[in-house]
Amino acid sequence: MALDDILKQVPIDDIAAKLNVSPDVAKAAVEQGGAVLLGGLAKNAASEEGSAAIQNALKKHEGKAGVSAVDEVDQADGDKIVTHVLGDQKQAVTSKLNESDKTAGIDFGKLLPILAPIIMGLIANKNEEKSTTSDGAESGGGIGDLIGGLIGGGDKSGSGGGIGDLLGGILGGGSSSGGGIDLGGIIGSIFGGKK
Repeated sequence: MALDDILKQVPIDDIAAKLNVSPDVAKAAVEQGGAVLLGGLAKNAASEEGSAAIQNALKKHEGKAGVSAVDEVDQADGDKIVTHVLGDQKQAVTSKLNESDKTAGIDFGKLLPILAPIIMGLIANKNEEKSTTSDGAESGGGIGDLIGGLIGGGDKSGSGGGIGDLLGGILGGGSSSGGGIDLGGIIGSIFGGKK
């Protein structure tokens, strides 16, 4: 899945207006926040217990993905998702994201609960598509493979812009999307690389 797929489902202009920032800053923040949430989901999906919890959560989000306004998002549900995905790192992660020069003015404590239900809706719909294309039978790997596929960029159309590209730049310490923030450290802490 390209970042564009997520960006198409998110009301960037409405987020920009609600958080009082430019659309470019809102877009950069959605990219960073989306990458962190997907990274956290991938970490959770690595365990059987985490994978089962994600599968259960996805049932609530089937058929939901894009929204045209922030007010359509259940932000209380989004906050629960963020808390579950980031665990005891939630405060540290949002604080680190708030330090980014590229997304100055964004309060990730407000943005992540908006993004989380939208991303869960996208994953739920991809999961539903996968189930229907495999005759309803669970194919090996389950939700972890699905999220891994989303992070891996899914369709490599040559245009770049996949979540994998963003996470690769972040994890590799590259500055391609970092914007003055050590997102590698943030992702590392989610993945248990740093405590």
